[in-house]
Amino acid sequence: MADISMIREGKSMTFRQQLRLTVMLSLPAMLAQLSSILMQYIDASMVGRLGADDSASIGLVSTSLWLFWGICSAATTGFSVQVAHKVGAKDIEGARDVLRQALVACMLFSLAIMAVGIAISGRLPYWLGGTDSISPRASLYFLVFVSALPLLTMNYLAGGMLRCVGNIKVPSMLNVLMCVMDCIFNFILIFPSRQIELFGMPVTIPGAGLGVLGAALGTVLAEAVTALLMLYWVYCRQPELRLRGLHGSYRPRIPVLRKASIISAPMTIEHAVICGAQIAVTMIVAPLGVVAIAANAFAVTAESLCYMPGYGIGDAATTLVGQSFGAGRRNLVKRFAYITVGLGMIVMTIMGVAMWIVAPYIMELMTPVNSISQLGTEILRIEAWAEPMFAASIVAYGVFVGVGGTTLPAIMNFGSIWVVRLPLAWILSRSMGLKGVWIAMCAELIFRGSIFLIRLLRNRWIPRP
Repeated sequence: MADISMIREGKSMTFRQQLRLTVMLSLPAMLAQLSSILMQYIDASMVGRLGADDSASIGLVSTSLWLFWGICSAATTGFSVQVAHKVGAKDIEGARDVLRQALVACMLFSLAIMAVGIAISGRLPYWLGGTDSISPRASLYFLVFVSALPLLTMNYLAGGMLRCVGNIKVPSMLNVLMCVMDCIFNFILIFPSRQIELFGMPVTIPGAGLGVLGAALGTVLAEAVTALLMLYWVYCRQPELRLRGLHGSYRPRIPVLRKASIISAPMTIEHAVICGAQIAVTMIVAPLGVVAIAANAFAVTAESLCYMPGYGIGDAATTLVGQSFGAGRRNLVKRFAYITVGLGMIVMTIMGVAMWIVAPYIMELMTPVNSISQLGTEILRIEAWAEPMFAASIVAYGVFVGVGGTTLPAIMNFGSIWVVRLPLAWILSRSMGLKGVWIAMCAELIFRGSIFLIRLLRNRWIPRP
């Protein structure tokens, strides 16, 4: 039976064992990503019941929140990749040393990013083209999330550390738990107290009636509990990482910070640039009206059902490639790269077909407003055609991260979005509205997947010893 320890112990692996190990690591990672998607679906569906304005207020700032979340997440990757390499080289004490420094460095970094977010929260919705009818609620929603960035960052860091040592099961289970907690918290916090009939008996359901604010608080509470449980597992339970009862310095040191920066800085800049482009898309969509803003936000959430499994496989790719590279097994690095990218393209092709078929039902689940539902269905079916090539770019990116090579992939993502997507979206939106924006997104994702596949197949991305 295939086990990840075979990589660092230098044992030979058949193709069947490699494929089995890839699937074993990918399935829990995909489950974790799917639970995150369900959480977004729940949020969108519950808020959608409040009306178009509330839906639009969240949609207006969602891309800006992705920017802040993504910057913090990218910062943690520079440390988790180092841990994967050290575990692959069987340097367990070195892995723990990196973890100690990461806890302090990432907390300080997230506090700084949080301060920036709080400072701009009041004006951000107006900068994005929001009107007085939706901007105050959008500002409050954004403020709650950025105030919780330190806890969210610890969640990203702990989950990344566990995945990079091969433990994808625990983060997956905790993410499923987070989804359940989000349902409960949102149900209580979004809606007011109300009476329902249960077996002919009137039952009072308690509720805070906080609307958009309740959606933010419910999700943040679920994330906070998950972060604490994830940190507990890393600190006390995971054999390769456990720090409880062990002595060592938590002071960040230049060599580890420098290596983390080399890995994370291109990813952070790239994510900032990509989210900047997504914010620019939001600004293109905003003048199209409340229906377009809401349909765009719901469709972005719905589409995540297709691509989040790709990110789960990408996580597995980073772990497998990272440990193989740390163990000095170059042939295994390439084989895992091809297996994970191929698996990602197959899974996301199936998800794209499914999305094309069920798009109307998903949009009806999210909003009772017929005009929003119809427009969302049309743009989702446009995007479904791009899913196989989107998978190629997502998983190949995870492969390149595994060997610590993030600069060129970051440039490729930057160029694809800013040179292809944005100009095309601006041009097509003037004649085709929101559908034109999504046609531009589809074309850009196909282009991006093509250039990532070309780089992968050239085999020049593995650093020399």
